[in-house]
Amino acid sequence: MNGNGNGALSGAVIAVAGAAGPAGRATLLQLAEAGATVVASDADAQRLAEAVDAARYAHGGATVTGDTVDLMDLDAARDWAMRTEKEFGRIDGLVHLVGGWRGSASFAETDLADWDFLEKLLIRTVQHTSLAFHDGLQRSDRGRYVLVSAAGASKPTAGNAAYAAAKAAAEAWTLAMGDAFRKAGGESGPTSAATILVIKALVHDAMRAERPNAKFAGFTDVKELAQAIAGVWERPAGEVNGNRLWLTEKP
Repeated sequence: MNGNGNGALSGAVIAVAGAAGPAGRATLLQLAEAGATVVASDADAQRLAEAVDAARYAHGGATVTGDTVDLMDLDAARDWAMRTEKEFGRIDGLVHLVGGWRGSASFAETDLADWDFLEKLLIRTVQHTSLAFHDGLQRSDRGRYVLVSAAGASKPTAGNAAYAAAKAAAEAWTLAMGDAFRKAGGESGPTSAATILVIKALVHDAMRAERPNAKFAGFTDVKELAQAIAGVWERPAGEVNGNRLWLTEKP
């Protein structure tokens, strides 16, 4: 297998939810390069297949698989987790990259239909993946649940009420999972971890090509995000569990 033969991710089995977007593609590449077996899912079958093929092509020895999973369905998420652990014998990580944004020009103009959409996309999917993968991650000697969140959850702006509230709820849910890992570890500390990577926003090469004069100040490149995700496995569980790791300035 390509990648680091003895790194923290060598031989690990990592599931990536929401893997077909630019951040997902970068993450699949990074994890495959580090020696992990990567099990990707997305609601968009065609884009997922392209992302999986790209990661396989870049790292010929890596195992990268794709599965179209409806993460709005708890049973579907549980089936995905069980299938993954059964096929590969273990599950060492779930990287949650399911994203989306809706906002308004002002607070008073907030459309609660946006909340209905974001609650499902940003909260319900986190609930489902965390519940589905919790037991398998607890069984792992290096289990990690990684949520990518936004700085706006800590300092909401007027037009982002629905988005910020949904992200804040997803963070709280992930921190509760971290508390479960803490309690399971007892006096010796957790062996698995739930952690949050906080960004302002993401940028990738296509965005820069479209807006060559834009500065994208404070944005995190998807490649940097992917490196930070892989880096969560390089640190002890007790160090990252229940913590927000900031990739941008705190608001």
